[in-house]
Amino acid sequence: MRRVAAPPGFLTAALLAALLAALPVGCGSAEPAGGGDPVNAQDVMFVQMMVQHHRQGIEIAKVGADRGATPELKTLASAVAATQQNEVEMMLRWLHAWDQPVTAATGAHDHHGGLPETDRERIAALRRSKAVERDFLNLLIAHQDDAVQMAGSEVAGGANPEVTRWAAQVQASRRAQIQQMLGLLESISR
Repeated sequence: MRRVAAPPGFLTAALLAALLAALPVGCGSAEPAGGGDPVNAQDVMFVQMMVQHHRQGIEIAKVGADRGATPELKTLASAVAATQQNEVEMMLRWLHAWDQPVTAATGAHDHHGGLPETDRERIAALRRSKAVERDFLNLLIAHQDDAVQMAGSEVAGGANPEVTRWAAQVQASRRAQIQQMLGLLESISR
């Protein structure tokens, strides 16, 4: 089968359109989650863990935006950073409304089987990588897959309707991002 190259700028425009369509997914409302809706330990744990997870995602995305060479990768990285910053602000409002700390006490979530953070050494290695686009995509794919898994736990066990709805949106949007990144990874590997 013969491959046909996309016209210049086509992939950038298509990627930007897909990312812009996904942006409202993470923006959430200005009001705290659920006003008087119930909140359980799963909701609190999920939001606390996702704040830290998103902060790492922003850090990874900024490396891709700064060091990436292709417009598609730079657009993806910038969109991920912007979306996740908006989501962090939303989650901080929720924690404040629930009168919960941003982070739990050390080891408080160990019994929940929480996923480990992205290794700080891997992020440092990305900053000095000679193959930054490939390494960025591989690291962000793994990172976003962790978000899908964390969101799945919230969907299954959370009590707050707004947070569980957002977790389902995280699952869908991150899966779509992973598919986009796999496509980009394939295109740079040729």
